[in-house]
Amino acid sequence: MTGIGDDRGLMGSVDAESDRFLSVAGIRAGFAMLMGRIRGGDLGALPVIAGLVLIWTIFQILNPYFLSSEVLWNLTMQSAATGTIALGIVLVLLLGEIDLSVGSVSGLAAAVLAVTFVQYQWPVALAIVAAIAIGCLVGLVYGWLYTRFGLPSFVITLAGLLGVLGLQLWVLGDTGSISIPFDSWIVQFAQQMTLPAWASYVVVVLSVGAFAWSLLRRARRRAAANLVSQSYRDIAFRSGGLLVFLLAATWYLNLYRGIGVMFLFFIALVVVMNFALTRTRWGRSVYAVGGSVEAARRAGIRVDRVYLSVFAMCATLAAVGGILAAARLASASQSSGTGDTNLNAIAAAVIGGASLFGGRGSAFSALLGIIVIQSISSGLTLLALDSEVQFMITGVVLVLAVIVDSISRRTRAATGLA
Repeated sequence: MTGIGDDRGLMGSVDAESDRFLSVAGIRAGFAMLMGRIRGGDLGALPVIAGLVLIWTIFQILNPYFLSSEVLWNLTMQSAATGTIALGIVLVLLLGEIDLSVGSVSGLAAAVLAVTFVQYQWPVALAIVAAIAIGCLVGLVYGWLYTRFGLPSFVITLAGLLGVLGLQLWVLGDTGSISIPFDSWIVQFAQQMTLPAWASYVVVVLSVGAFAWSLLRRARRRAAANLVSQSYRDIAFRSGGLLVFLLAATWYLNLYRGIGVMFLFFIALVVVMNFALTRTRWGRSVYAVGGSVEAARRAGIRVDRVYLSVFAMCATLAAVGGILAAARLASASQSSGTGDTNLNAIAAAVIGGASLFGGRGSAFSALLGIIVIQSISSGLTLLALDSEVQFMITGVVLVLAVIVDSISRRTRAATGLA
């Protein structure tokens, strides 16, 4: 009996040692795969995350209040409107095109919301639908001009920038500025609404659970098709890491006011758009057209429909961003959508990882990019530096992002991965 017990103990030790070895080997294999992707030019979100960590570190050293829960809460709320506009920019960049009029479209949507809701006394829901419909119509016109006459998107949207801005001024009329009542739910949504602490933790757990389930479902389908699939251990590691990070971030934001509902709405838009781009035929068509229009056409993809849908979606998201901005400020004016709105939205998409050359990027590019830009803005504001410094620093970060993208693209082409 003693011998049998010793044998079992020995076997248990061997199994434990084997598991430890496999775990170490798995970590080494994962690290080797990551380094291989980096050498091949597939950097993913690594440069953006590294840049964000550097920016936060510098501003925290210069002002210890920067990473306080209050500043980070304000940062998230201020990111939602422009981030939503940047999400539309990501879509057109995936096609290798551009939309220079998103700021004007957002301003027009804000004007339509204010006029219909305040002056014409429409229900706020109907006013929102009207504002979004105007944005969608503008995008459809862009797509029709592009597919029907072959005009460059740069020219179409530059003309749209001027035309839509004029339309915005016409809608506002002589008043020039219209205040939206503070007690309306749309303003409360953008300024005051936050999730209760318990609800925020529930949302995090459910979100990570859905993420893990999607990875598990995909791994099973690939395994059933005899394709290389993600291991259960890797899925558990990624899901667990994401859960810990989100719970920690939620706890920290709850120290002040919690998670703003408007920011949560923006995150939901990003997740839905990411699903559409990665899990639907339409999304695969967008990447295919952005990679090679001729190859996509020969594969049977209705290229014209893809362009039309993307321009319409970009303008629609710009309208939604304009509505959020107007609600955040509780007003719409002649300056809505002007200033640096265009520049920040485009810069956020590019800084977040969307390629100017088309075919590369994700919905999360908008989220990462706008967090970087808003972090720069918040940090410089705390340091009491003027806006010109913010523009210069944002310009430098944008150039660095394009340089990284260009180098990554050349590396992928040289290694045959492009």
